Amino acid sequence: MRRPVYLDNHSTTPLDPQVLEVMIPYMTEKFGNPSSMDHPFGHEASVAVEDAREKVAGLVGARHDEIVFTSGATESDNTALFGVMARYADRGNHLITCSTEHKAVLDAAKHLERSGKRVTYLPVDSTGRIPLEDLQRSITPDTVAVSVMLANNEIGTIAEISSIGEITRQSGIILHTDAAQAAGHIPIDVEAMNIDLLSMSAHKMHGPKGVGALYVRGIKPSVRLEPIVRGGGQERNIRSGTLNVPGIVGFGKAAQLAASRMGPEGERHRGWTGRMLDRFKEMGGTLNGHPTNRLPHNLNVRFPGIEGKAVINSVSDRVAISAGSACTTQTVEPSHVLLALGLSEEQAHQSIRFGLGRFTTGEEVEFAVRAVLEAVGDISRSSG
Repeated sequence: MRRPVYLDNHSTTPLDPQVLEVMIPYMTEKFGNPSSMDHPFGHEASVAVEDAREKVAGLVGARHDEIVFTSGATESDNTALFGVMARYADRGNHLITCSTEHKAVLDAAKHLERSGKRVTYLPVDSTGRIPLEDLQRSITPDTVAVSVMLANNEIGTIAEISSIGEITRQSGIILHTDAAQAAGHIPIDVEAMNIDLLSMSAHKMHGPKGVGALYVRGIKPSVRLEPIVRGGGQERNIRSGTLNVPGIVGFGKAAQLAASRMGPEGERHRGWTGRMLDRFKEMGGTLNGHPTNRLPHNLNVRFPGIEGKAVINSVSDRVAISAGSACTTQTVEPSHVLLALGLSEEQAHQSIRFGLGRFTTGEEVEFAVRAVLEAVGDISRSSG
């Protein structure tokens, strides 16, 4: 068993060897620019990009021409929010989002506020879900869009996106969802869920870093975005720049693998996280997030009286786990997600996030549980 055991798959996932295999030729002999269609090198690259586009689209039930490749979910989130609020400025200036969103959405929303837009930040209940009646009450005649993440990156709670989509569709409002943590792990159907814009990132599903996608609804209704990156007009003029062909090819393979393995992987992970929670509860552990409507590979728990960072540091040579979002772990501030659930700052600092992945084994899970419980016991005794 390789040590430390890696259980931080929400921050990033190891590249699947099958993904690397398909990427390598496009880093070496197949180096063409897909925009250079006057010769075989460019044509070969273009065909590879479009094949990957089909695979990524298939993962979320979209058409291939509704997928725009980006550098990752952060760029996709920014493109969606800035693009839609600028394009539909004549409709209104109001955006509705959620207090537990990823910083890629929250910081973009704050920037929109500084630019004169009005933003409503909806609260969540103790499980991390938006009360739908709060959303309905927040909609005004000048509301342009709603942005609610599909599954939370810290606590794993899955939003009621289908119900939210019914509300936005009936109101003629555009729905964006950050699906970075959900895509490849739970079934997504943009049509059935009435999603208009959806952000994804390859490295959250055992694909390469530095490549993502934005789904942009093409019909019923057709959504248009004002570009935030201008240049050569690539990606339907939404995101200019020479395409990252090796990354896109890898993303396509990662999406294909995720679609085919989602069922058995999810079942396996759900069983393991359930058993982990049972063991942690024996030592006083408490679940953060929704008890059932959650990502199968996520577990966020807190141990009363025990600093999460103390446990993480104690087991760091044996188990790789985190306190929360990889984008905010350099700060000592308590998680805004956990505070939004109603936890105190002390309780937020007591929390630990576990993220399982494709290559996690039962032996590793058992080893990690023993290590964490041992650390919790040692810290409890030393502080008592």
